[in-house]
Amino acid sequence: MILFKIDWAPNEVFLNLGPLTIYWYSVMFIIAFSLGYYIVQKIYINDNKPVALVEPLFIYVVFGTLLGARLGEVFFYNWDYFQNNLVEILLPIKNDSNSSMLFGLIDGYKFVGYRGLASHGATIGIITAMFIYKFKFKYDSVLWIFDRIVIPISIGGMFVRIGNFFNSEIVGNYTNSNFGVVFKNNGEIFPRHPAQLYEAFGYLLLFILLWNIYWKTDLKKYKGFIFGLFLTYLFTIRFLVEYVKESQGGFEESLGILSTGQWLSVPFILIGIILMIYSRKNQIKLFF
Repeated sequence: MILFKIDWAPNEVFLNLGPLTIYWYSVMFIIAFSLGYYIVQKIYINDNKPVALVEPLFIYVVFGTLLGARLGEVFFYNWDYFQNNLVEILLPIKNDSNSSMLFGLIDGYKFVGYRGLASHGATIGIITAMFIYKFKFKYDSVLWIFDRIVIPISIGGMFVRIGNFFNSEIVGNYTNSNFGVVFKNNGEIFPRHPAQLYEAFGYLLLFILLWNIYWKTDLKKYKGFIFGLFLTYLFTIRFLVEYVKESQGGFEESLGILSTGQWLSVPFILIGIILMIYSRKNQIKLFF
């Protein structure tokens, strides 16, 4: 078996526009949302749904993703820090005594973008946003909507993890071998597991699976099946990758055995399995 080591020291900045810096991480989000819009539009056309419904759906998903992911990071992983820096929760800034006044408005802060985001929080945020969306636009059940939007969300997750790779964050454990990635931007000299790329590859496979199920099978007629498969597969990937990922903190020290990410993944996996079973038995009420 050939083992190889890669030195990774990317420029995190995609573009500088005066005082505004655009990071590769932000570019990955833009690609994810743009591709997602195109895919959902294609699906709605195929299902004979009004394309005009896609734009408000897109807005709800974007806000649900960003708000949920941010609050997930705050409350699941990093409350000890944010409880003393409340202004940073919803603003893309970070306390920096060496920074001059930000855009002439806030002194002592620098613009960093929304770099602290949690996928479990994003999932909760999207689910909540879709229930709100469903009650405003009553054209089908919320499970029907979930079954469609998780297809682009899976490929979107791939781009987000690539963004994490550019940021040299959410890194894996040391491999203790000549295999892995040396994250030079973090001042390291030993290779780690590229946990971000492991997840990205898993999400790509998930997208291919869901895409083929939607276009080539009749499983999409069972409301909640694709959504359940998505939850089960995605969070199983997350659960497994956690074994080679450096601890992200949170409440794992008090609960032990599993990491915070694994504890948060278990409920979603169970919900996914239940959805798949009951969708095939046609026992999920149309209200959902």
